[in-house]
Amino acid sequence: MKITLLGTGSPIPDPNRAGPSTLVQSSDASVLVDCGRGVLLRLTAAGLLPPMLSAVLITHLHSDHVTDLNDVITTHWVMSPEPTPLKLYGPPRLQEVVDGLLAMLAPDIGYRLAHHADLTWSPVVEVTEVAPGDEFALGSTRVKVGATDHRPVEPTVAYRLEDAEGASVVLGGDGVPCDGLDALCQGAGAYVQTVLREDIVRMVPNARFQDILDYHSSVEDAARTATRAGVGTLVLTHYIPGLAPGQEPEWRAKAAEHFDGPIVLGDDLTALEL
Repeated sequence: MKITLLGTGSPIPDPNRAGPSTLVQSSDASVLVDCGRGVLLRLTAAGLLPPMLSAVLITHLHSDHVTDLNDVITTHWVMSPEPTPLKLYGPPRLQEVVDGLLAMLAPDIGYRLAHHADLTWSPVVEVTEVAPGDEFALGSTRVKVGATDHRPVEPTVAYRLEDAEGASVVLGGDGVPCDGLDALCQGAGAYVQTVLREDIVRMVPNARFQDILDYHSSVEDAARTATRAGVGTLVLTHYIPGLAPGQEPEWRAKAAEHFDGPIVLGDDLTALEL
């Protein structure tokens, strides 16, 4: 199993970091988790195009996690040689979001159908709205859905992917530690978590920025979750504020105070194999 941090940025635009998105590849499945800003540029850099994806998983419907879902839908459609469903899984209201995107894309869809004689179908998008406790298969990879706490954003979910060889990873999405996340992470080979630096955020005299503290895990929170769950490797992403060059040891040290296993963080396209 290979895990690639396609986009490690946050809602704050960063010229060096795409929006939140992670790629998980097993022997017979390629799964995109979340579709942040610039996701297709990073997906292509990782060697894949949308028609090569087995599915797209969405953790929650904050704009920074779905802003480029429309690009994934359009490119998957235009690059597919025949009608091929794009499989989407996510929390309730995902269908509403997709319906809105398709309405927004209606002019573009009409133009392309009129221009290409061999393109005779509109985008085929299969939406499955999931809830904690659900399970499904993508090839030989099993996906388990768990509850997360990102209130007032709700419902939100995390995913655990387990391949046929026994490798496993949990994609925690955004949120603070909770029982549902602990349960999903138990014994996982890797745990990927959005994190912020509470000490830095508190230094910013902006009320709207301060508000993010109560619904995102800090670096220390993520490390404690990993320790409670007996996770093999902790993977940090979606850095708030942006992880500046040379700061990696500082962020890693804060996590290492609470977790004694390997800790992975870095630029877009940072990858590890289990």
